[in-house]
Amino acid sequence: MDQSSSGVSYKKADASYFEKRGLSRYAGIWSLWALGVGAVISGHFSGWNFGFATGGWGGMLVAGIIIAIMYLGLTFSIAEMSPALPHTGAAYSFARTAMGPWGGFLTGLCENVEYVITPAVIVTFITAYVNSILGLDPVYSPLVWIAFYAIFFALNVFGLELSFKVTLVITLISLGVLAFFWMSAIPHIDFSRWALNIGVGPDGAAVELPEGNGPMFPFGFSGVLATLPFAVWLFLAIEQLPLAAEESVDPQRDMPKGIILGMLTLMFSAFMIVLLNPSLPGVGSFHLGSALEPLLDGFKAIYGDSGVVLLGIVALTGLIASFHTILYAQGRQVYSLSRAGYFPTFLSVTHPKYKTPYVAMMAGALVGLAVMLIIWFALGAEQGGSIIGSVLLNMAVFGAMFSYIMQAISFILLRRNLPHIHRPFRSPLGIPGAVLTIVIAIVTLFYQVQDPNFSKGVLWVAVWFGVAIAYFALVGRHRLILSPEEEFAMEQKQKKPHHDPVIAKI
Repeated sequence: MDQSSSGVSYKKADASYFEKRGLSRYAGIWSLWALGVGAVISGHFSGWNFGFATGGWGGMLVAGIIIAIMYLGLTFSIAEMSPALPHTGAAYSFARTAMGPWGGFLTGLCENVEYVITPAVIVTFITAYVNSILGLDPVYSPLVWIAFYAIFFALNVFGLELSFKVTLVITLISLGVLAFFWMSAIPHIDFSRWALNIGVGPDGAAVELPEGNGPMFPFGFSGVLATLPFAVWLFLAIEQLPLAAEESVDPQRDMPKGIILGMLTLMFSAFMIVLLNPSLPGVGSFHLGSALEPLLDGFKAIYGDSGVVLLGIVALTGLIASFHTILYAQGRQVYSLSRAGYFPTFLSVTHPKYKTPYVAMMAGALVGLAVMLIIWFALGAEQGGSIIGSVLLNMAVFGAMFSYIMQAISFILLRRNLPHIHRPFRSPLGIPGAVLTIVIAIVTLFYQVQDPNFSKGVLWVAVWFGVAIAYFALVGRHRLILSPEEEFAMEQKQKKPHHDPVIAKI
């Protein structure tokens, strides 16, 4: 056993250890593009629109632009790091190379919260749609959650090729639904009357302006900043794409192209949905500020209520795309931390026939379901159903913001301290782009604190962190395995130039 200066111990695993944890390569550029876009696309169907209540239409637009800049800085940084460090660990492996085992573990932990909780958030939105379409009593919601987890767990387990084909198909269908909505909406929009129908009441809260023609920024610049956490939902989870690095045919060529194409697709889609959805007669920004099914409301405004079941099923596609792809990411994220010994190693065993990390996916799904069920039964079905989405959403965004900060710091440290590693792609935004990502993420976190449901979510995250850090401090750090990302980090440490890293070429 080798003892490192970071207070961790490594053991060299034999060939059979990695044979039981093998992955297979399949994904090309378009599979990766679909994985990134599919993970995010549900955020264009619902969730983003709550920002109208805090910023009005102008506030939502500007907040979306600011968040898009943050994600551009992040995705360009990831596009550089991922082909240089092409491991399934993604955020954890970047931070592990840049900041050592503890930095890698804490970054992986932040991302773990995001990827375990985000599917739970999405399945609550899916359940709301299903209950509405089928007329189900919300008391049966937990059964719908379990059914969707079971179906998409099976799709993810029984073959990588099947999983990526499903991802590509439902992502294309989701984008097709959005494009159909845009084309349907354009002839009907009345921007001034409906998108600008928010004013400010005597108590400072949003009020509806019956004739519209209100201000672009009813709540001023502070309203723009308060809307940042909601704008995150337009891009959240695009950063999961590097988790497919070891299942990509050529990650050094395909990973940067896949993530950049994905980001450009999402930026265009985000602009179209923010412009068109609130501009429809009978919808408007004020209504969308509290709507659970904004796209469905938009379709109803155009086509009426006669086809509500069909329209509801159509509007479900984006949620299903994101649920499927983030379950994929969840499995790979838990798998990578487990294979390296940060989490218990039994979690990283892959299916002997299909070579998919089924144990990691099952564990992540069970934890997500357990958190949902605890909230549901602790608060009662009626109250639990109304609050569960907002609590879980805050948990997911909280974990995501911290992982973005850690990844941007990793990028800066890798540029400064390891200038010699091969970088097939270099971020055109460089270190300034990573710094901007950190600043915007911190501001977003600060405004997220203003949400009254934030404290409930943070309490759960604190418990999660406490248990995981205690496990790593007492057990995990003494049982680390020299997995590919760990070996890479150790080798780079030995190769590291002896000159002052600050004056290394940036």
